[in-house]
Amino acid sequence: MSTRPMPASHNLGPVDQIPFGEGRAFGVDGEQVAVFRLRDGSLRALSAVCPHKGGPIADGTIDRQVVMCPLHQHAFELDTGCSTTGAESLRTYDIQIDPAQNIILQSIQGAGNYSA
Repeated sequence: MSTRPMPASHNLGPVDQIPFGEGRAFGVDGEQVAVFRLRDGSLRALSAVCPHKGGPIADGTIDRQVVMCPLHQHAFELDTGCSTTGAESLRTYDIQIDPAQNIILQSIQGAGNYSA
């Protein structure tokens, strides 16, 4: 019998709640997750708390590749969560838009879901 954690899907609501070029924070499984809607309409999801001083990552400035923490300007790659400024990496999450235009976030229950 396998003890691997099972993925869990979370419907975060309509994609239109996040304007193009911005992010929003959501509480998922006791974690804060920042979901960003890039200008091309694609989504990225990262931990919403900067590891440096706890800054609100969802309030950061984004471009096509990075988000910048609004407190101390640490930058993180949107695809990998890796810091480009020497801070600890952010956790990343799989995210998609369903046919009804809802944001669906995948998480692993009971395990870290870090990607690099």
